[in-house]
Amino acid sequence: MINSKYIKSAILAFFCAVIFTGSCLYTDKVTAETLTQPACAVTDAQTVKPLDIVNSPKSFLNKKVSIKAKFDKFSTLGLDYKPAYRSSNEYISFLIKRDDTTFDIPLSEMKLFMKRAEAEKYIDLKTNDELKITGTVFSDALGDAWVETESITILKKAPEKDGVK
Repeated sequence: MINSKYIKSAILAFFCAVIFTGSCLYTDKVTAETLTQPACAVTDAQTVKPLDIVNSPKSFLNKKVSIKAKFDKFSTLGLDYKPAYRSSNEYISFLIKRDDTTFDIPLSEMKLFMKRAEAEKYIDLKTNDELKITGTVFSDALGDAWVETESITILKKAPEKDGVK
């Protein structure tokens, strides 16, 4: 016969597990953007401005960061560079726009990397789409910030120009 003490412990452990993980299993609203996001958001990321990271990459080294920025374009910038290696076979890089100027200039001092399989989900990103990017600063090679992207949330799509989506 099974001891009721063990049954009570098992039931208690089950309910604790459900309560503890419940916030990651269920969402209130499902949208096209949330379908491409990880089940649990990165909660320990520090929200900072992109230029703060660029101005002091050493202080953010090995830290999770979250930034808001406008998408510029996909790129191959920084791929296969040995001191901060990310393979061009497995990764793609992308650029965001500088937010300290009225001119249309990419923030090339920040190297943002994403696994190619994940990047395919964002193939429809257009210049000026507003994003929330979460990732880890993994290197400060060349005095630049090198960030491995963990998640992207599309905050606002760029307005269409001349019928172009």
